[in-house]
Amino acid sequence: MADRAVIPADHLAANVRAIRAARGLSQQQIARLAGVPRATWSHLESGTANPTLHVLCRVADALQVRLDELLAAPRSPVRHLRAAELPVRARGPVSVRKLLPEPLPGLDLERLTLAAGARMTGVPHAPGTREYLACERGQVELFVAGDGFRLEAGDVVVFRGDQRHGYHNPGRDEAIAYSVIAFAPRAA
Repeated sequence: MADRAVIPADHLAANVRAIRAARGLSQQQIARLAGVPRATWSHLESGTANPTLHVLCRVADALQVRLDELLAAPRSPVRHLRAAELPVRARGPVSVRKLLPEPLPGLDLERLTLAAGARMTGVPHAPGTREYLACERGQVELFVAGDGFRLEAGDVVVFRGDQRHGYHNPGRDEAIAYSVIAFAPRAA
């Protein structure tokens, strides 16, 4: 007898089960969070459900994942990524590397490597966005809405990310900083 083909419901079932278990929630708890009946959740995890797009969106929101993650082939519970596998973009003399292989809902984490004397203009984000800049090594000057802040190793500045801002390494050595952007929640 031939193996049956893998269908999207199988991926959905495996992903929903694994993510719920990783969050340490019972089916009853997560069904309540998603606003769906417990029986519906049970059918999702068994692979017998044929959910509407509306239900899938509720499930994704409750699990705090993107919709495509629910339908993708299940991943191994552990992934080891080499630095070279993470996306890097150059913005002039500044290298910006993503710290995570996939985005987290509402959050962006990046490592900034600023060559000596390097400058970079930040892009203002949507209203309500918060940005956190942490200096790991060297010195980084942050300019936000006309104010300047000099960060030394270990310093952090928290600011509204919807303002004009820019970064500068005033030192003679390379500087490393981490940017955490917490996007404003989308209106329901």
